Amino acid sequence: MKKTKLIWDFRGPYGKNTAIHYEKHLREFFIVKKIKLIKSGIEVINESHHSSYVIILNKNLDKVKLILKPNRVEILI
Repeated sequence: MKKTKLIWDFRGPYGKNTAIHYEKHLREFFIVKKIKLIKSGIEVINESHHSSYVIILNKNLDKVKLILKPNRVEILI
């Protein structure tokens, strides 16, 4: 099945800690809503820009995107 990566950006001196904290809440969301989470994590863009992300199946994209409102979406092959 096709997968999608949803990304939330955090900038500034506290961006790293915010991204780490937000990723924890993202994992909790998928447990509570019983939606399959393929992968989650943190990415360092540079020292003042970090992001949290989740990788999900495309079939769950509309539901998750509507609720969580990511900053960016990448379609994975």
